[in-house]
Amino acid sequence: MNPQTDKAEAILGVPKRKICRKKLVVILSGVALAVVVISCATVTRTVVAPPQIPGATFVGSETCAQCHENITKGFKTATHSRLMAKGDNAVNMGCESCHGAGSLHNESGGATHTIINPRKSPETCFQCHLDKRGEFNLPYHHQVLEGKISCGDCHNPHHGPAVKGGGTSLTVEHDTCAQCHTAQGGPFVFEHEAVREGCTTCHAVHGSVNPRMLKERNANLCLKCHFQQQTASGKIFIGGGDHTSRLTRGTCWSAGCHEAVHGSQVGSSLRF
Repeated sequence: MNPQTDKAEAILGVPKRKICRKKLVVILSGVALAVVVISCATVTRTVVAPPQIPGATFVGSETCAQCHENITKGFKTATHSRLMAKGDNAVNMGCESCHGAGSLHNESGGATHTIINPRKSPETCFQCHLDKRGEFNLPYHHQVLEGKISCGDCHNPHHGPAVKGGGTSLTVEHDTCAQCHTAQGGPFVFEHEAVREGCTTCHAVHGSVNPRMLKERNANLCLKCHFQQQTASGKIFIGGGDHTSRLTRGTCWSAGCHEAVHGSQVGSSLRF
């Protein structure tokens, strides 16, 4: 007797002698996937638990707006506003989904210790953005877990796109990074075009296994944009120049060729 085939026969009505082990695995996997899909599609409750404040109850975002109208009036433009629940579930969403239940905060007249401030700890953000916790634990990362910067330094939680810059904004992505990385912000006589595209063209801004949070550790990073041509003789040309021997010396920015990767005051080849 095989319990697995007995189970399949009971569920599918197929004689167990006609079900091989491999098919059984596929069938049961499909059934499990269907259950997950159906359950996820029919959930109408809050799935991610808001931060907990002992003794506090939810009061709704309208109560928050009585004192924080300067923040709540623009919240409908925020990326996070898409998380707002409708109907009876709305009381557990909105402001309190990130700041915790607000009854004690409201009753105390706004005492700081009665509400959660995500700027003080990224744990609130990690409730939804769990992958970012993992990225911040990589060897090279922005020092959010160490408390030296916060998610709010780079992201807008209350108005507009969550990522500062870009879109219809008058600022660009690189302006956000240049608030701290002033030397890399320029202006330069000869600007690297990648800077115009945004710092995330080359950098994994939350964390990376590569130094300087680079997406690639070698010339492969540059070759994503700079066309490489290999001749029948085995020579490699990049930008019209023969790079056959240069690529063996190190990376493009460490082999004595293009050290000024963000921009240069000297020449378009990006040298100091």
